[in-house]
Amino acid sequence: MLQFKPVTQKDAPALRKFYQSCNYGICEYSLGTKLMWRPVLHACWTVAAGCLLIRNSHNGGWVFDYPVPGPDGDEDEALSAIEAYCLEQGKAPVISVVPDCKAPRLLARYPYVRVSDIRTWRDYVYYRDDLQFFAGRRYSGQRNHINKFRALCPDAFVRALTAGDKPAVERFWQDFQAEFPKGDNKKALEELKQAQKMLKMAGKPWFTAGGMFDGERLIALALAERCGDTLIIHIEKALYSYTGIYPAFVQEFAKEFGGDCVWINREDDAADKGLRTSKLQYGPAKLAPKYCFEPQNELLRHVKEIPTLQTKRLTLSPLTEDDIPAYNALVLDRERNRWWGYDDVAGLGGPVQERSFFEVAQRDFKNRLAANFAVRLDGNLIGEAVLYNFDCRGGAELGCRIDRNFAGNGYGVEAFAAVADWGLYSVQLSRVFAKCYKENQASFKMLASCMRRNGEDETFFYFEKLV
Repeated sequence: MLQFKPVTQKDAPALRKFYQSCNYGICEYSLGTKLMWRPVLHACWTVAAGCLLIRNSHNGGWVFDYPVPGPDGDEDEALSAIEAYCLEQGKAPVISVVPDCKAPRLLARYPYVRVSDIRTWRDYVYYRDDLQFFAGRRYSGQRNHINKFRALCPDAFVRALTAGDKPAVERFWQDFQAEFPKGDNKKALEELKQAQKMLKMAGKPWFTAGGMFDGERLIALALAERCGDTLIIHIEKALYSYTGIYPAFVQEFAKEFGGDCVWINREDDAADKGLRTSKLQYGPAKLAPKYCFEPQNELLRHVKEIPTLQTKRLTLSPLTEDDIPAYNALVLDRERNRWWGYDDVAGLGGPVQERSFFEVAQRDFKNRLAANFAVRLDGNLIGEAVLYNFDCRGGAELGCRIDRNFAGNGYGVEAFAAVADWGLYSVQLSRVFAKCYKENQASFKMLASCMRRNGEDETFFYFEKLV
């Protein structure tokens, strides 16, 4: 299973190995964003299939960045690793801030998926040349502001900031806060707090920090990071008391540090009206979308209630209150369940009550995580068949167990085949898979009789049935 660890400054070299050549072009695929917004997103990372994987916390759940491949990275294998990890944790594999260039890949991957593209998430992306030269009629306003600034500060200049500029940076923050126009905006204040922390990294090799000086006084500063062909501006602040300083600083920063980048990303507008107006006035080449993909399983899309299935000898139907005693006996038969592969008692996370296992089955179906069928002979519960572990790619796992008093009569094969057919033809799955311990010859024979073997490892034989 994947092992994620929190992003820290010590991880910067490892993350930059992936981000430095990443051409996704949006700010989330950068070291600066991961470090700056740690208190909010609690980003954690690992590497799988040669790709950087990031897990974030959002609205009480997990969301994953799209994998960032290294030189030999396999994006499909990395996505499969995320899906397997989420499946093991009982969570949906939500892939967020997906760049435009990767959206078609996910649309082809997931049969059922909810996709959102929130306007306030979009980054403002500009051609470097546009910000460097402000050429053409549409930039006449910016040029007028720059002329006013130059009339007041003809000798202002931009240069790189280093660790030695700490006193100048500290004074800048004092001056900036004294005239900060959003002192009652909690979100803006939090962003300012994080920006101050990030500027302490001026001089680190991962970032480009630059400032505009009026004599010895620092009057504007920015922190940027190059990712692929895009220069991402993480922080951009200036003293409002200097008329025209923002367009002047934007232009000079692009000239000094834009290099051969194609794009400059000035990040999103955080739904701030003034910020949105300002960023639009600079004529972005595009508002880069960030899609959120929420895959959905077939159980959620096609099944309103667990049906009744009929075989030659058996009836398979939903569990009922009357089944609780027999169901508890089935679940608590430890000797019989040693090959079940799941500890029902430990899975409760608390003491066993009379209704515990029944309520777990009810809850799992309500959340469309599983469909539990009672296997009945002459109306009496003699076993259980469960369709679960929906992978959101057209597949689900099937398990079956029969009470010891009814074993050896082929009831497991009969029930298993019925639920597999239901999953493939009614739930509209494309694949039903199963596994059994290598020592469990009875299960091996049952699965081999109705499914195709498709692999093994040290512990299990694996089987599948396709349509």
